[in-house]
Amino acid sequence: DMGREIDKKGPAARIGMVNFINTAPLYEVWQLTVNRPEWRVIEAPPSTLNRMLQHCELDMALVSSYEYGCRPDIYRVLKGVSISATGRVGSVFLFSHRDPDQLTGKKVLLSPHSATSAALVKIILEDLYQARPRYETGIVTGPGKEGVDFRLEGAEAVLAIGDNALRLLEKKIFPVQLDLGKVWQDFTGFPFVFALFVVREDFCRRRDRVVREIQSEFVRCRKEGKRDLKDISRKVAPRIPMTEKDCYSYLSSIEHDLGDDKIGGLTRFFDFLIRRGDIPPEALPVKFI
Repeated sequence: DMGREIDKKGPAARIGMVNFINTAPLYEVWQLTVNRPEWRVIEAPPSTLNRMLQHCELDMALVSSYEYGCRPDIYRVLKGVSISATGRVGSVFLFSHRDPDQLTGKKVLLSPHSATSAALVKIILEDLYQARPRYETGIVTGPGKEGVDFRLEGAEAVLAIGDNALRLLEKKIFPVQLDLGKVWQDFTGFPFVFALFVVREDFCRRRDRVVREIQSEFVRCRKEGKRDLKDISRKVAPRIPMTEKDCYSYLSSIEHDLGDDKIGGLTRFFDFLIRRGDIPPEALPVKFI
């Protein structure tokens, strides 16, 4: 009996999946079509998946690009899958009460949920706008069920990502709303890769065949999700909540491939981080499976 065998031996693969709707074109298809109980999927925000992958609580996960850059010695990157955007991403924003070049010395609240987005906003503010803010980590919280209110704890600006950013957009309380995917492309000419499918190198060595099977399934899900995007948008829009039309527009701007242009953008991002001393030089070139 396969179920009893899994219980005795543990899962053949522990897979981490981001629990924001930006993964829906991949993950909704996976949930409907992949019937492999020996592949256990754990859902969490990117920062939690980063930590679990570091500590060997996962074998592979869709994690912040920054996480791979920090620990290139223990990871490899799965080809063909990402969370990325060519220009506007729609769910990674710096919301601010003043222009970005006016934020020197001001408090900027950084989302704790994505190391990649936090690093990106620092590059944009410091390298593009020559601002030197004071950074703190936190989220915009309030009494409502949505977890979004006016309470900024003295911050002039806030980095928000994923579903929280979509809810803040609906609130329309900030005069300045910088879509970081668009700012990055205007600044560098490249797409931006927010998340990568990263595999622990020790797992690659032990379970090469399993890794390739999972990669093949995710690439298939990516293609089918793009084809079925209207149905997927209808299904997940109430989770924000947003209209089906707005959800379709948003998910249409999220990309899940990892072509040469994306690898170019990732390399440029890592170049910035290496120069800043945030990640080791060994992060380049990126090691793929």
